Amino acid sequence: MKTNKIIYWIATSLMCLLFLYSASMYLLKYEMVSGFFVNLGFPTWLIYPLALLKIAGVITVLTKWSHFLKELAYAGFLFDAILALAAHLMVKDGAHITAAIGIILIAVSWYFDRKVYPKQ
Repeated sequence: MKTNKIIYWIATSLMCLLFLYSASMYLLKYEMVSGFFVNLGFPTWLIYPLALLKIAGVITVLTKWSHFLKELAYAGFLFDAILALAAHLMVKDGAHITAAIGIILIAVSWYFDRKVYPKQ
């Protein structure tokens, strides 16, 4: 059980740091991020809502306030990372590695969440 908890917290911490870093870039470096969004073919109006949802998702995963909301946050993170991976692969800008790492961290965190904190 202790090994599962260590793996869970490492994966979850890294996942949360990745999404908080992303959200902070969206909020603090809007001009740079909007250039990336245009290059990837996404509308720039998505930047602020995505940043706020990433922050809310991290809070939800870490607080475990609601099982349903936590599942929704994991799903949102996964969809975001999969779409980022696909977009970066389509434009061939070489930035797909971070999205792939995000997918792995989400999967590991989600899997070990079930082992460490089974649904009541």
